[in-house]
Amino acid sequence: MEQSKENQVYRMVVQLTRPKNILQLFNHCTDNVHALCDYLPDGGHILVCNPIDRHPPCEHSTPKLHTRTGRREDILKELSALGEQYDMVFIDATEENPINYYNLIMSGNMLRMNGVICLQNASTSGQEGIDDEMGFTSRKVTDVIKADARMQQVELAIDCGILVARRIPLSQITDRTKGVVEDGVFQGLKGHGILDRLQLDGKIAYVTGGGQGIGRAFAHALGEAGAKVAIIDLVLEKAEAVAHELYLKGINTVAMAADISQEKDVKRVVDEIVANWGRIDIACNNAGINMNSASEDTTLEEWDKTFNVNLRGLFMCCQAAGRVMLSQGYGKIINTASMASLIVPHPQKQLAYNTTKAGVVKLTQTLGTEWIDRGVRVNCISPGIVDTPLIHSDALKPLVTSWLADIPAGRLAQVTDLQAAVVYLASEASDYMTGHNLVIDGGQSLW
Repeated sequence: MEQSKENQVYRMVVQLTRPKNILQLFNHCTDNVHALCDYLPDGGHILVCNPIDRHPPCEHSTPKLHTRTGRREDILKELSALGEQYDMVFIDATEENPINYYNLIMSGNMLRMNGVICLQNASTSGQEGIDDEMGFTSRKVTDVIKADARMQQVELAIDCGILVARRIPLSQITDRTKGVVEDGVFQGLKGHGILDRLQLDGKIAYVTGGGQGIGRAFAHALGEAGAKVAIIDLVLEKAEAVAHELYLKGINTVAMAADISQEKDVKRVVDEIVANWGRIDIACNNAGINMNSASEDTTLEEWDKTFNVNLRGLFMCCQAAGRVMLSQGYGKIINTASMASLIVPHPQKQLAYNTTKAGVVKLTQTLGTEWIDRGVRVNCISPGIVDTPLIHSDALKPLVTSWLADIPAGRLAQVTDLQAAVVYLASEASDYMTGHNLVIDGGQSLW
C-alpha cells in the first residue's frame, strides 16, 4: 500500500530524530504504527492513547507497542504523575481538546529536552480543506505552539498540514526566568550542553590496530560521534573492511597499512593524514601484541618484539601526532594500556606485556603533564579482559573460568563497554583531564 504524504513525513522525522519513546494521541493507521516501531531502538516503545469509544489501532501487539484506553486527559495526568517522559509526541489539531493535551504535556514536563511534537492537521500557510469548526480548533492549538518560546517550529504545508516543534533548552530563550543563575552550568559551557560537548563533528582522528577488536570498536565510536577516522592496521585488508563498515554508516574514513614499530611507517601515515585532512585532533594509539610466555622462557626476541610495538611504537605515534597537535595548539591523545598495568593478571604468563603496559601508563602521565599547557591532553584506557575471538582459542579458553572468578562484574568486557570512554577522552568534555589511566575492568583490579 502506498504511504500517505504525512506518514512518509512521520517516518522520516522518526528516522532523523531517533526517539526512544513515543506518545501518540491520535489514531494512526495500523501499518504506520508498526513501521514506526521498526525504527525504535531496543527498549523503546510507542504508547497509543485511545478514547473509550474507539478500538486500538492494531490487532497484533508487539513488545514495542503499548496501548491505553480512556479519556486522554486522564491518561496524560496519570503519565505525568508517574514522571513519564517522551522523545516524540503526536497530536491531532482537529480532535477534541488538543490545547489541553499540549498544556498537560508541557506543564507535566512530559516532553524531553530536544523532544519533538508533531501536530497533524495544523493550520499552516496555504493549507485548505478543513471546515470552519475544525479549522478554528486547528488554528487555536497551532497558534499556541507557535507562540511558545520553549518550542522551535517548522511547518509543512502538505495535504494534511503538519507542524513539527522541538523543545529547546530554557538557556536558549531570550526571556529567561527571573532569578536563574546564568552560568556555564545553566547555559552550557560556551553555550554548549553536555551532549553537544561530547560531539566530535569536524574532528580528525586515527586509530592504530583499527582493523579488529578494540580498535574497530573505537573507530566506530569516534566516527559515530562525528569524527573523520583513519583506520590504521598492519594488514591493509582488515583496515579496509572496517573502513567499509564506517562508510556504510556515512562516516568519512580511509584505510591505511602501517607497522607502527617502524619509524618510517609512523611518519608516513601521520604525514598522509595531515596532507589529506589538514590536521590531527585525535590520536588513538591502540595497536599492541601479547606473546604469552613464562618469564623464564621469554626470549630477547619476544621481549624486543613486544616492546617495539607496545611501547616504542606507541611512543613514536605519540611523538609524531603530538608534534602536529602542539603546532595546532589542541589535540587529544588516547593510548590503550591495560588492567595489567595495575595488577599481575593470572594464571596466564605475560611478563613482557605487563611491563610494556605499565610503561604506557607512565609515558601517558609524563606526556600529559608536559603538553597540557600547550593544549594537548594525553590519557589512556586500561581495559580488563576483553571477550574477543582470541579468548575462545584452544590456548586461552580453559582460563576463562578462572578469570570470571576474579571479576566482580561476573563477565568479561565487551568492546562496546569501552566505546563511551574513548569518545569522552576525545571530546572537549574531558579538556581538564590529562595523564589519567581510565580503568574499565568490571572491578577486577580491586580484588
